[in-house]
Amino acid sequence: MKKEIKAILSTSREIGWVLEPEAKRLFHLAGLDIPKFTWATELGEATRFVREIGYPVVAKIVSSKVLHKSEVGGVVVGIDNDVTLKETFHRFSNFEKFSGMLVEEMLSGVELIVGGKIDYQFGPVVLLGIGGKGVEIYRDISLRMAPLDYRDVDYMVKGLKAHQLLFGYRGSEPVNLEALTRMLVTFSELLMELEGLIESIDLNPVMCSSKQCIVADARIMLKL
Repeated sequence: MKKEIKAILSTSREIGWVLEPEAKRLFHLAGLDIPKFTWATELGEATRFVREIGYPVVAKIVSSKVLHKSEVGGVVVGIDNDVTLKETFHRFSNFEKFSGMLVEEMLSGVELIVGGKIDYQFGPVVLLGIGGKGVEIYRDISLRMAPLDYRDVDYMVKGLKAHQLLFGYRGSEPVNLEALTRMLVTFSELLMELEGLIESIDLNPVMCSSKQCIVADARIMLKL
C-alpha cells in the first residue's frame, strides 16, 4: 500500500470516514479517474480554480460533521457565475466544522453506482448498479466477490436490467466499456488491499461517457 494512502486513512480515523477531497486523492493514487477539483478553504482559491477550468462547476461542503451532503443542502450543481460561487461559499462557511469547499468540473454521461463492502461471510464484495433518480426504486444492481477480472465485469454489466443504457440506447452514445472494466478491476484490487481497514466504499455516482468513467462522488467508511 502506498504511504500516501496509509496517511489519508490514518488522519481520517478520528472521524471514522474520509472527507471527499481526501477520498478523491486516495482514488487517484490507486489509479481511478477523478474530476478536476480543488479543496478551497478561502473564496479566492475557488475563484482562481474556476478561472483555470471554466464554468459550470459543482460545489460541495467539506465538514467532518456532514457525511450526507445532499441531505443538508451541501451540494450545488451547475454554478455558472462568480456571484453564485461566492454565495455558496459563504453559506457553506456557516456549517459546523466547516473545512472548506470542494469545487470540481461538471461531468456528463450515464450515472452508475460502484460500491464495495467487507461482508462478514464472503469478504470484499463489489456492487455495480444503474444510478440516477430511480436508483432507490429499481435497485438495478449486480454483485460479485472481489477480486474481479475482465470476465466478471462483463457478467456484471450484462446482469443489469438496464444494461442497454451502457451499450447505446435509442441513438445515445455507448459508454466506454473498456474504461468501465478497468475502473471496476482497479476498484476491486483497492478493496482487497483495504480489507482490514474499511467497512465500505461508495462511488455514487460514477459518470461514464464514450470517453471515460470518472468518480464524481465518493465516501469511504472506516473500520473502527
